[in-house]
Amino acid sequence: MNTTIEEGVLLYEIIHNEIQSQNENDCKVIIAPPFTHLSEFSKLNYQKIELAAQNCASEKSGAYTGEVSAFMAKSAGASHILIGHSERRKHQNENHLILKSKIHQVLATNLIPIFCCGEDLHERENKNYFRTVEKQIKESLFDLSEVDFGKIIVAYEPVWAIGTGKTASPYEAQEMHHFIRNLIKDKYGEIVSEKVTILYGGSCNKNNAFDLFKEQDVDGGLIGGASLNVNDFISIIDSMNRNI
Repeated sequence: MNTTIEEGVLLYEIIHNEIQSQNENDCKVIIAPPFTHLSEFSKLNYQKIELAAQNCASEKSGAYTGEVSAFMAKSAGASHILIGHSERRKHQNENHLILKSKIHQVLATNLIPIFCCGEDLHERENKNYFRTVEKQIKESLFDLSEVDFGKIIVAYEPVWAIGTGKTASPYEAQEMHHFIRNLIKDKYGEIVSEKVTILYGGSCNKNNAFDLFKEQDVDGGLIGGASLNVNDFISIIDSMNRNI
């Protein structure tokens, strides 16, 4: 929840121009602005950047004041939608059933869900992090067909590393990403598990991005605060390009 429309458009334009000037630009860049910005960003029609909504409703339409449906997000220019971000799980009490419904809404609209999962500090310290992430993925995603699951992007967010300045080490990130990929493999097979993109989202910044992205099962980043600084965000994109 940052920037006015004018500030957001300016930031978006600068990011686009910086990406255009890079010699290498092989990684996919997706920007997830506030709902108020989506249609304005879409009008700019930047080919090298895709757009995501930060959330959507669990219903298709109706008397749900204040909600935004997946179809409405699509009509505003989104190709992806974030589902289950840790802040929404915490502040809006989004549970597995709500998230499952949202996933189905996104897929029914032919958009790509970016499903967020991850443990809090208590679960990490008590070594329950594998169990927590397994439960989140199984209860919200494992009713999907193999074809539909193949459309999902998974984002691992260690909640204890979001906005705290703490970051999972490359080893910790790889350990969880490998666990998630094996979990998917056990359910849907190796071909699906190898194709699924698994992002790391937990205070990823210009200083640690390259080392995180070097890990075999870390396919990219879900970037928060660092995306509001153009130089930092472009540096993270460059780190991804150098690891492709």
